[in-house]
Amino acid sequence: MHHERVEFPLNCSVAALQGKKCPNKYPSVFEPDESSTETCSDYFRWIHQDLQQWKTSGITEDMIERGKASAHFRLVIVGGNVYVEKYTRPYQTRDVFTKWGILQLLRLYPGKVPDLDLLFYSGDETKIMRSDYQGPNSTLAPPLFHYCGSEETLDIVFPDWTFWGWAEVNIMPWEDMLRAIKKGRKRTKWEQREPYAFWKGNPHVAKNRLDLMKCNLSDQYDWNVRLYYKNWSKVVDEGFNYSKLEDQCTYSMVPMQHYWPIRRQDKCRDLKFAVEWGNNHTQQAQDIGKAGSKFIEEILTMRNVYDYMFHLLNEYSKLLKYKPTVPSKARRICVESMACKQKGVWKEFLFQSLVKSPSHKPPCELPPPYEPQAIQASMDKIDNVDKQVENWGNVYWNKLNETNQ
Repeated sequence: MHHERVEFPLNCSVAALQGKKCPNKYPSVFEPDESSTETCSDYFRWIHQDLQQWKTSGITEDMIERGKASAHFRLVIVGGNVYVEKYTRPYQTRDVFTKWGILQLLRLYPGKVPDLDLLFYSGDETKIMRSDYQGPNSTLAPPLFHYCGSEETLDIVFPDWTFWGWAEVNIMPWEDMLRAIKKGRKRTKWEQREPYAFWKGNPHVAKNRLDLMKCNLSDQYDWNVRLYYKNWSKVVDEGFNYSKLEDQCTYSMVPMQHYWPIRRQDKCRDLKFAVEWGNNHTQQAQDIGKAGSKFIEEILTMRNVYDYMFHLLNEYSKLLKYKPTVPSKARRICVESMACKQKGVWKEFLFQSLVKSPSHKPPCELPPPYEPQAIQASMDKIDNVDKQVENWGNVYWNKLNETNQ
């Protein structure tokens, strides 16, 4: 049986006339045309790993209360409606686009996302250190959703806000951005691209970036790297005329498979060798570059982003040891309350990334967790590749030093 696809466009004028910020006519039942589905990509397995910390204990209200100090906001879903309690002001409008993304998920799969209660941090640095919650007398770690994660932390990794747009720096929603990048990449053939590693951005937001700037071209040395400081205030004043991401594809940094490993403690030497290797192995470098592009274009789709969000939130909700309720200080949000009041590029990006209709098919099937030995094998493989590249680099530098003697 095929259901007629019903569109639910965002109509700010109707919302204003009704005097309501959040209409009550959202779809509440998910009726896909297709019953069968495919298995999610392998990286979805990391959802199980990210939630492993709470598999035995579950998640209690006390954990949420203790985690508030680390969060920018609390988001609760009850009966398909979304409520938010704000704690501290986040940087720029990251929180706006993150909440917007969750609202789009509910429009894509109406009635499928369960009731839940979560905390979200939208800063740069990871927050919940694993070492703080180890030992016989340690407390249970609070669950905190975040854009970043690491082996040393317990932050629950959630898709980056820029999938729905980064208005402050004119980065479009992902589907539009991807089309622009693909178009920009075709302007210059691989063989005609500048033979340097290239980076452009603000180095003052992280120590590693400041350290990276030491590798830039100087009177003393050329590390085959071209680094450009991005003055965002000036870029905004110029209307982003010279800062389109799709126009930055003239340069090409050579990765290994989807990337080339660069050690933090020896950036300049590693970068120079990476570029030299790529310039002397052009076909291999091009093949690796194409593989990386293919992954982004075919695997990192918005459909997969939403399916990842769905399974992450669904698995998270299963860990809750209590029934979520709306906090007294929380306010309901919806697409109308978030988008209609916005102006300029913020409103433009929200409208561009709006999900207008429920999906015609269900989410992909979540694969089971990795076996511990599989995770170890994967880590060993990465470590072996890193060591191999490091050895290649040592051979390169030894020969170069012998030549210069």
